[in-house]
Amino acid sequence: MPPIKKIVTWILVIFLLYAILTNPDAAADIVGSVWDLLYSGIQNIFEFFNELLQR
Repeated sequence: MPPIKKIVTWILVIFLLYAILTNPDAAADIVGSVWDLLYSGIQNIFEFFNELLQR
């Protein structure tokens, strides 16, 4: 792993930990929103292919 990528990864991890520890309610809301977005996106993809296969 290149040093830049390793540094950016550590900075991202430290920022996420800081955000969770300083404001856990907002962090939980963000995670919930991202989860809902991913779930609905995957559900829409499956619905799309299901409609393609039914024709």
